Amino acid sequence: MANSVKTFVFMDLEATGLNNENPKITEICLVAIHVSSLENSVTNSSGHPQLPRILDKLSLCVDPGKPINGFASKITGLSNTNLGNNEKQHFNSCLFNIVSEFLIRQAQPVCLVAHNGFSYDYPLLKCELQRQNIDLPSSLLCMDSLKVFQNLDNQGSNGERKSYALPNIYKRFFGEEPVNSHYAEGDVLTLIMVFLSKTNQILETVSTQCKNWGEIKSMY
Repeated sequence: MANSVKTFVFMDLEATGLNNENPKITEICLVAIHVSSLENSVTNSSGHPQLPRILDKLSLCVDPGKPINGFASKITGLSNTNLGNNEKQHFNSCLFNIVSEFLIRQAQPVCLVAHNGFSYDYPLLKCELQRQNIDLPSSLLCMDSLKVFQNLDNQGSNGERKSYALPNIYKRFFGEEPVNSHYAEGDVLTLIMVFLSKTNQILETVSTQCKNWGEIKSMY
């Protein structure tokens, strides 16, 4: 059941381009946090939440095997040249095994959390997995934090139009720009911080916000 999730695994992907460009992954980051650390977060002197001390982190760069478009390369700092010079491997069964074992290692049930995940990260990851004729368990839970924050605001809507881009949500909560946007790890840590700012409200809605991995369709 979604309301018995024990570990939330926050995920972000960087890629060669947008949905309509048949993108491929250039970087993947997963950070796993047990629900107890989310429910009992520590705040700083300003009253803002701090990252939990106990978390598991996985971050990997990937040679996409196709050109990275100029805009994506500029904002992520990843290029075909620097990935090649550092001899990064393609998305392969080895990478899948690392990700799979990382998820298995966590207290179960696990729920993935990605911002705009239903439209981008999950369909793209599904696509890469299908290329390898492998997949994650169909029962794995997935949440889209963009949808979550939209729904939370709709519950107390005053008609104000807001941007739900992750940096803008972060700026609304913390009054400053996040660090290292468009680096997979930077975006994951930003996502965790905005999640921590609304943990109680989000956890109350988990059972209505999740999909099973088996419901995710490949991007192309």
